[in-house]
Amino acid sequence: MAPYTLPDLPYAYDALEPYISKEIMTLHHTKHHQTYVTNLNAATQAYAQTTDIKAQISLQSALKFNGGGHINHSLFWKNMAPASSPDAKLSEGSLKSAIERDFGDVEAFKKAFNTATLAVQGSGWGWLGYNTTSKKLEIATTPNQDPLLTLTPIIGVDIWEHAFYLQYKNVKPDYLAAYWNVNNWAEAQKRFEKAKL
Repeated sequence: MAPYTLPDLPYAYDALEPYISKEIMTLHHTKHHQTYVTNLNAATQAYAQTTDIKAQISLQSALKFNGGGHINHSLFWKNMAPASSPDAKLSEGSLKSAIERDFGDVEAFKKAFNTATLAVQGSGWGWLGYNTTSKKLEIATTPNQDPLLTLTPIIGVDIWEHAFYLQYKNVKPDYLAAYWNVNNWAEAQKRFEKAKL
């Protein structure tokens, strides 16, 4: 099995300033995400090298935590774009229409998303996902590094302290308010179109 690798960012470490600092992005990507990748590779290798069922069961939490961390962060980096980029502006289209249909309007969606995400106790993620059964957008949260499995991820926001603390301290609402300036709406639109197929 080929080892997992740290994906490159699609922009420079300082590209999201002033909303997310270069220091946060550098540490978050090169230290935190790299640690998930390193530990995921170690866990998958250990799993592959044993046929002992107890040993394999004991590796499940490491696989879930580090695998989820790798999945979530790989999505998160693409989830953002510099505020000056046209990708950071929500254009008319199917995603905007679905947000307006399912939440009333874009500002009501952001408020509902931020409220749900702020309610995460400890560390976790806030999500906008697409329910392939109901054909509707839904807001969800997951604890720790659990990936979103019940919905197709459209937008995911890291609410772990390492994603914001150096800049926003313990004021999570300010971080979430700032986040929307760098949300990559073009990427979200692509994910939404793919999810509907």
